Amino acid sequence: MDKKMRVGIVFGGKSAEHEVSLQSAKNIIGAIDKMKYDVVVLSIDKKGSWHLHQNPDFLLCEDNLQELQIEPTNEEVALIPGEQSTQLITTSNKKTMNEIDVVFPVLHGPYGEDGTVQGLLKLANIPFVGASVLGSAIGMDKDVMKRLLRDAGLPIAQFLVFKKSSISEITFEEIEIKLGLPFFIKPANLGSSVGIRKVKKREEFEQAVHNAFQYDTKILLEECVLGREIECSVLGNDNPIASLPGEIIPHDDFYSYKAKYIDEKGAFLEIPAKLPDNITEQFREYAIQAFKVLCCEGMARVDFFLRENSEIIINEINTIPGFTKISMYPKLWEVSGIPYAELIDRLIQLAIERFKREQQLKTSVLNDKEW
Repeated sequence: MDKKMRVGIVFGGKSAEHEVSLQSAKNIIGAIDKMKYDVVVLSIDKKGSWHLHQNPDFLLCEDNLQELQIEPTNEEVALIPGEQSTQLITTSNKKTMNEIDVVFPVLHGPYGEDGTVQGLLKLANIPFVGASVLGSAIGMDKDVMKRLLRDAGLPIAQFLVFKKSSISEITFEEIEIKLGLPFFIKPANLGSSVGIRKVKKREEFEQAVHNAFQYDTKILLEECVLGREIECSVLGNDNPIASLPGEIIPHDDFYSYKAKYIDEKGAFLEIPAKLPDNITEQFREYAIQAFKVLCCEGMARVDFFLRENSEIIINEINTIPGFTKISMYPKLWEVSGIPYAELIDRLIQLAIERFKREQQLKTSVLNDKEW
């Protein structure tokens, strides 16, 4: 029997989406094919330290997202690159622990989904699931993301960007003229609706700006697009495929953090979405185009709006979408013919495929005859 591949599931992290990451990791660890893979459970705490968990029940208060936390461990670990695989060593006595063949990052938000961990894993010379450094960084920065989509001729909503240093230039009157009412204010580098406020009147404006700047030094102000909220999952490297689209029907004013992860009744998910065939295919085509334009690989979820006149607007892309029990990414693939365990397997194989391709690239010109 062939040796099983050792997959490091890395989760947690320093972002505001730490608790969501724990839920996603728990689901992936539960669903991964144990006959094919050995799982190495690696958490990153809110201070940035890495921990190895021998106990598969590594979550405390897992039924309550607001109190959810990682079970403490006595030992911190670090990654050490090797010729064939990456090793873990303890930071206290430098004892060698598990080897890892591939990493599945399940880190949402900054310090995990933004290219930082991806850069670390590239330096450690280890394959990893999902977008690489550039695609991850672009996907996290809504400002850069939207500008690239716009320059590629893809449809997006009107938006304005301000840095904290220019906060005095942000006036409600100017924003109302340019974007209309209501409009959204959100941190440029964050996901899962964290820090987002919908502004309907002047009295809500300053607090919404202040709130968004608590999470990032750059904020996005965006027009409110009236329409249906549609999402589409993408899978692949050079030749990605798109799932059937699904629709989110929030019970609140918009698809909030609470509706996504805390309240299972916070939104109704129509999977697949009830759409004409031509509109369904347009969503899938736009999802693949956005995936390619934004330099993504492995996986992503593309979020859209559909106006009453059938105009499609691309909202954003998520390069490490949620994998919780109510998350759209795996649910969309399930109705599109790829079950959860097979989806995880495909993502791991895509990571290995990309790694092998990159290993063929030259890293020196000293022995190159053309040099």
